Amino acid sequence: MSRFLSPEAQRLAPYTPGEQPRDQRYIKLNTNESPFPPSPKVLEALSRTEAEKLYLYSDPACTGLNGAIAKRYGLALENVISGNGSDEILAFAFRAFCGEGKGAAFADITYGFYEAQAALFGLEARRVPLREDFSLNVEDYLDFPGTVVIANPNAPTGMAVPAADIRRLLERNPGRVVIVDEAYVDFGAESCVPMVREYANLLVTQTMSKSRSLAGGRIGFALGAPELIVDLNRVKYSFNPYNVNRLSLLAGAAAMEDGEYFQACCKAVRETRAWTAAELERRGFTVLPSSANFLFAKSDRFPGGELYRKLKENGILVRWFGKERIRDFCRITIGSREQMEALVEQIDQL
Repeated sequence: MSRFLSPEAQRLAPYTPGEQPRDQRYIKLNTNESPFPPSPKVLEALSRTEAEKLYLYSDPACTGLNGAIAKRYGLALENVISGNGSDEILAFAFRAFCGEGKGAAFADITYGFYEAQAALFGLEARRVPLREDFSLNVEDYLDFPGTVVIANPNAPTGMAVPAADIRRLLERNPGRVVIVDEAYVDFGAESCVPMVREYANLLVTQTMSKSRSLAGGRIGFALGAPELIVDLNRVKYSFNPYNVNRLSLLAGAAAMEDGEYFQACCKAVRETRAWTAAELERRGFTVLPSSANFLFAKSDRFPGGELYRKLKENGILVRWFGKERIRDFCRITIGSREQMEALVEQIDQL
């Protein structure tokens, strides 16, 4: 670091993204991307004519994209905000709904971005331990007065919380915001989006990186009461008004409109996830119940770090976290059936 770095920045512990090798030597099962290309309608939308308009700014209101999202979920335009990935939307939310004397609570084992954002904004953070079986119990959050952030399904465990439990949180304290991060909800969990119409303190965030095959497009969005969306836009227009580029606006709208392709891809991932889990369990792995497009698994024969390294040496990337409670586990993205068969074959060889 330079001598100019502020003391506040020195104290940050940045989020560590998964490895992104550029040489394509690996089967990538480490960053929860889709194994499928974007919808054909996305490719149609990204025409040369549209690319030639890149000299113009994008629509800061994201009207076309927000309209497609609102239509998909039966909501109004004022219920939607879009961003440069759901990470940006979450950052807006941390800045909008947390502050001095108003902290955030999230699980001790969850998406690492929450921790990074709390540190970036100097927020008080309460890390709530998951239960022994890695399940999240909302009882542990009922009396927290600040903003509650729940990844549902959780990452890296893949385990989901029933929507009825989220409802209990919302009703227990209408004076706080509950953020439900549904990055993986399309692979089998119960969404809280229908409750947006009922609760003024619910914000649901989603991404197009996983189930809509647009990780490189960087498109995320949030759904909530109009007042919450106004709050998020206040932060957005104080930071980056043109936050979604022109081509991503088109790609996101086209992907949202192609429901048939979306459903087919999600179904294929769920089926391959079930096959992979069964194969791993047949080989003695412990596999947590997953509602996401990945599995969290461990083997008594290989410590998590060793399995990660051996697979990498043989051309397969998975994700390993060195945290004490989960250091024996690896997170394995569900790729194509062929990729998962290669994973199982490599495990057999090891």
